[in-house]
This record gives sequence, structure tokens and C-alpha cells, in this order.
Amino acid sequence: MLRIITERTEARAELRRICDRTHDERVVHKEATVREVIQAVQRQGDRALLHYTSEFDGQTLKPEELRVSGSELDAAYQQVSKELLDAIRLAKVQVEAFHRQRVPKSWVQFGENEVVLGKRYTPVDRAGLYVPGGRAAYPSTVLMNAIPAKVAGVPRIVMCTPPGPDKTLNPAVLVAAQEAGVTEIYRVGGAQAIAALAYGTPTIPNVHVITGPGNIYVTLAKKLVYGTVGIDSLAGPSEVLVIADSQANPVHVAADLLAQAEHDPLAAAILITPDGNLAKQVVAEVENQLAEHPRRTLTEKAIAHYGVAIVVESLEVAAELSNEFAPEHLELEIAEPWDLLPQIRHAGAIFLGNSTPEAVGDYLAGPNHTLPTSGAARYASALSVEVFMKHSSLIQYSPKALQKVAGAIEVLAQAEGLPSHAESVRLRRENL
Repeated sequence: MLRIITERTEARAELRRICDRTHDERVVHKEATVREVIQAVQRQGDRALLHYTSEFDGQTLKPEELRVSGSELDAAYQQVSKELLDAIRLAKVQVEAFHRQRVPKSWVQFGENEVVLGKRYTPVDRAGLYVPGGRAAYPSTVLMNAIPAKVAGVPRIVMCTPPGPDKTLNPAVLVAAQEAGVTEIYRVGGAQAIAALAYGTPTIPNVHVITGPGNIYVTLAKKLVYGTVGIDSLAGPSEVLVIADSQANPVHVAADLLAQAEHDPLAAAILITPDGNLAKQVVAEVENQLAEHPRRTLTEKAIAHYGVAIVVESLEVAAELSNEFAPEHLELEIAEPWDLLPQIRHAGAIFLGNSTPEAVGDYLAGPNHTLPTSGAARYASALSVEVFMKHSSLIQYSPKALQKVAGAIEVLAQAEGLPSHAESVRLRRENL
């Protein structure tokens, strides 16, 4: 059952507990396992991938079966309904349109003192996308990761996803990948997939950036290969925080909380409201909607462990507590959401008003649904085009411009004990 808390100190402690829910001593042991997997893939390449696919996924593959064939990709289109294909294509259009507005532009500035400065943006050569399997299929994750890479101009987009029963992959995932511009797909999951993308094998190319969510083993693998490759983030379990007032519909609020809880037993669903009566109604409605929920077991577990309704004195206090938690998803189901928005400082995505459930952002609003979790919204942002790009600084000094600043550069270089730095400038200054 969703618990109700009315005391602020208790509420803060509960929010901290929920935020830290993945900090577990068992992670240390998992990290040791992940390190072994990564080292095995580095040493043994495809042979390690086949071994771990058999051990962890129960699927025996031949080396040539790692890469998804063209005939499988063609067949996927015959296995999805027209309605689903249309929905995937609509989502693609929306997400692509949003990300095209986010492409950073190279620039050059010609100064009055014959100094030229600028930034030049270029995409990485290869991007790796991880798409989880397990409890559900995620074509939306494919779109949200592949489209910004494509918009950024990445020429080679490599996707890994774990095989299901009989080595199959979800046809909706395969269709989404083709629609979004993925260039090659491999049926491999877990830490071994991340290792393959980071270091390469005879079959799978190494990439320069890896994005996409996964279980704790995938997340730890991304953490361990960071530095060899770039990553988007270390994603934790999903979470939503709903700030609601008396005009909110308790049926809708309950549905939004359950929409997060149904992801994972570690998912968090939090309501903060100044209306105690609304809190009670939402608690009752959560129980009502859970009764016939198709994913009741795991959803109920998430609600029991990481679901809470907090009653506060005002919306201002609600915003304060929300900022402390820094939720992945924040819904403002209040009469005047734009009035409260200036008080919101930390959130991955903000959904304003009663007609904007978080599911809109999950699928096709346009902004990316790969978001910072577990408090990371205090310093991190949604996956974007910039993750797949890097910039080079452009610097050009004329002889006259160098002469003007040479003395200061030499002084600074000598102060740092780097005489050759100073000499590289002095020699040019003397010849000007």
C-alpha cells in the first residue's frame, strides 16, 4: 500500500532512502563479476560473447548468428501491425524534430586584434546503443537513443540487445531500429555487450560512445568502460514525483504513479500534495487499480517499498522537497503549473498540467526519455545530440597579435617552470 507521511522530517528521510535505493553492498560483488566478464571479452572476443549468451540468456548461438540478418530485419515489418508501425513512425517524426533544434553550430569569431577563435563540432565515428530485453520490449528506447545519434551525423550506429526465446528479437525493436537509422544490430546483452562495444570483437566493432539503459550489470559495465568510451549516464531504476493540488483527479494521479511502478520492483512513485484528502483518495485508487493490474506482482512490490504520499503545508514546500529529491520525471498536476515552475530547479523532465501524463514524454512528445535518475538531475540532463558530438577549439593568432601577448605568456610559462613553453613564444617574437 502507498504510505502517507505528514511530518516533514520523516518525509525528507524517506525521500533520501528512496533516492539511495540502489546503494547496496551487493553491488560490490556484482562489480567483481562484471569486471571478469569485461576482461574475458577483451581476451576471447566472440567466444566470450557466445559463452555468456549461453550462460546468462540460455541461448546457444553460432558466431554468424551474433549479427541480425537482413532477412530477419525484413521479416520484422511483416510481424508488426500497421497501427504499431504508424505509431513508431509518428514518434520518430516528433523526436527527430525536437532533436534537430538541439544540434550545436560551429562558429568562428574574427577579433579586431587579428585573433581568430571558434568551436568546431563534429560527430563521433561510431555510436553504440544498448536496448534492454527482459521484462518488456522497448522500441521507444531504440528511437530515443538512435535518433539523436543520427541527427548528430554519426555515420555508424551499432545496436546490441539480448536474444529472447529461440534466439528471437522483438520485431517492434527491429522495426524501430531500421526506422531510426541503426546501421547494424547484434543479439547480445548484458555486461558482455557493453564490453564488446567498448573494446570490439572480430564481429562487433568498437564504438566511441555507448548509450542506453540496462540492469545493474549493464550499468556497472558502462561505469567500468568509461574513459575508454564516452557514456550517456549511469541510469538507475525509473522514478516519478507528482506534485498535485486539490483540483487534481485522484484516478489520474494513481495511474501516473502506477505507470512508473510497473517498470521495475525498484521503481519509485511519489506524490507530494498540500491536500490530505487527495492523498487518501490516491492511496485508495492505487489499491483499486492494482487489483486487476497485468503486472501486479512487481508493481505492488515497487509501491510497497518505494511508493509514498507526502502531505505538506503548501505547494512551495512541495517544490522544496522535490528539488531535494531531484526526480527523473516530475509532474505538476496543479491548477497553475507555470506559476510553480520557477521554483523547480532539479528534474530530468517536467510535465505541466493535468493533460500531460509522463507517458507522453516516454513515447512521442519529442524530448528524450533517457533521463538522469537517483538524484543525478541535480547536475545532469537528458540524452541529447551533444552526447554524440564533440567540439574542437579553433585558435589563430597573427604575428602582430602574438607580439602583443607574448610577454605575458612567457611570464606565465616561467612561473610554472616550463621554459620550453616560454621559448616557443620568445623565438617567434624575436623573429617578428
